[in-house]
Amino acid sequence: MALMITDECINCDVCEPECPNNAISQGAEIYVIDPKLCTECVGHYDKPQCQQVCPVDCIPFDPDLRETQEQLMEKYHQIWSKSA
Repeated sequence: MALMITDECINCDVCEPECPNNAISQGAEIYVIDPKLCTECVGHYDKPQCQQVCPVDCIPFDPDLRETQEQLMEKYHQIWSKSA
C-alpha cells in the first residue's frame, strides 16, 4: 500500500526531506506522494519516516493502493537499480 497525504496537511515541510525515495513533493495546495515511488520506506527503514515526523498525523495508508511487503521491496529494488 502506498501512503497518501490528506487535506489536513499544514504544509509544514517536514515530510519531504525525510522520504528516501523522493516520493513526496509540493502539490497545488498540499504535499502529495507519488505512489510509483512510495515504498512505505521498505528497503530503508522499519517505519514510514513521513508518518513518524508528521505533526498533524495526516499521512495514512492509501486503501486504494494495496501492496504486499514483497511488492514494496520489489518496487524499492526497481527504483534504486535505476539510480545506480
